[in-house]
Amino acid sequence: MKLKLEKIRLDMEKSYLCFIDEWKKYNEKIIPVSALLDGKKYSEFVAYTKNMETNAPSGFVNATTLFLTLDDEIIGAISIRHSLNKYLFDFGGHIGYGIKPSKRKCGYAKSMVKMSFPILKELGLTTVLITCHASNIASAKTIESLGGILENISTDENNIQYKRYWLDV
Repeated sequence: MKLKLEKIRLDMEKSYLCFIDEWKKYNEKIIPVSALLDGKKYSEFVAYTKNMETNAPSGFVNATTLFLTLDDEIIGAISIRHSLNKYLFDFGGHIGYGIKPSKRKCGYAKSMVKMSFPILKELGLTTVLITCHASNIASAKTIESLGGILENISTDENNIQYKRYWLDV
């Protein structure tokens, strides 16, 4: 079995559609949101994802979205934000990630975040903010296992609490 972290391509459509279908089957929102079609056709999504790396729309930051594949099956996604705006500083962080439900509790999230370290370093980031819902014990354990140091817990306008960790890469 081979794990790879890669940018989305047109030839990955079948695997991508299976990936999002599983999230729907489990009645869960896709994480990170950058991995969501959001009403776009697949080809538009591929182009939009590439464009976000260098030309983010107003109110957003440039971000690289990568997909974790296991023998060509998309099993996870990670969003690497090149900088932080106020919202990301308070609640979102430099990294957002998710593993599809059937592949959780196998260490893939930890592997995916570690695999992103060279990209973060290329962006000039040596310490990054990574957050999770305060109730997401599995994500908190993943972040802590990577050496994340809890700074605090913040609460958004919907009264959702986020644990905010700093992580050296």
